[in-house]
Amino acid sequence: MEDQFFEESNAVSELNAKLGEIREEVASVIVGQQHVINLLLTGILCDGHLLLEGVPGVAKTLAAKLLARIIDVDFSRLQFTPDLMPGDVIGTSVFNPKEGTFDFKAGPIFSNIVLIDEINRAPAKTQAALFEVMEERQVTTDGHTHFMGYPFLVLATQNPIEQEGTYRLPEAQLDRFLFKIEISYPALQEEISILNMQQGKTQNELLKDVKKLLSPQELAHFRQVVQDIKVEHKLIEYIATIVHDTRNNPALYLGASTRASLALLKAAKATAALRGRNFVIPEDIVEMAPHVLRHRIMLTPEKEMEGLRPDDLIANILKSIEVPR
Repeated sequence: MEDQFFEESNAVSELNAKLGEIREEVASVIVGQQHVINLLLTGILCDGHLLLEGVPGVAKTLAAKLLARIIDVDFSRLQFTPDLMPGDVIGTSVFNPKEGTFDFKAGPIFSNIVLIDEINRAPAKTQAALFEVMEERQVTTDGHTHFMGYPFLVLATQNPIEQEGTYRLPEAQLDRFLFKIEISYPALQEEISILNMQQGKTQNELLKDVKKLLSPQELAHFRQVVQDIKVEHKLIEYIATIVHDTRNNPALYLGASTRASLALLKAAKATAALRGRNFVIPEDIVEMAPHVLRHRIMLTPEKEMEGLRPDDLIANILKSIEVPR
């Protein structure tokens, strides 16, 4: 038993050492935004898709590109527009005159890390093309199933301010994102550092210098380390109670799903690993709850008109539940 404990501790230490290297590399390109970087790393360790929301110019796309550079995998980028068709995303069958057959030509979604810029710009039928691939890591077309490579991660961005020419993401799709990460403006000193950094090198030049630090094999190993993090039964009950309370709250039109409970459990485990522990504590759950739940709940129209925000309601729910000790 003691040997197993040391083995698990060593695995977590190894994970932290690697994440320290990654953070150092990220800092050579992105100034500040530590909470965003930590959430991105947490999402990767949880094998979860990530939705980044923020006004233009706050490094949403840059963060996604940087992540793809650091992990030694393929990367593709899709710019969602109102005229984009499902076939432009997942691919289409093309007639082969020599063979007299239709051959499937894979779309840009067939990559390891896929950046979807302004995901809410595409209409519902194009957004729906992502349902299967995000949940099951496969695409079914013309009766044939095509599987994605490992790893497969969707990073999507959207602008919360500009709503003209956009299409709201359906709840079923939002539920497939592990986190909704809100990115704010940098602080004054951080912005000064950004200007100093990029007056000598362009953004593309900075990205070219980024080292590949994580292989798919290492990622699979670290994901298993996170999976093995211990969670006491009372903390599992705590997670279930938090999510269950969103379904019975009079201020909510829609509560969180069971997928949210699983996401919160995975995120808490990854957070514990990021903090150098092989066990989860209540603070890990509390820290991750807003990022896991904010896009999975819907306020009633009356509460929206009162100016209540999803994060405010989540904070109220967390305060109302006794924290297990």
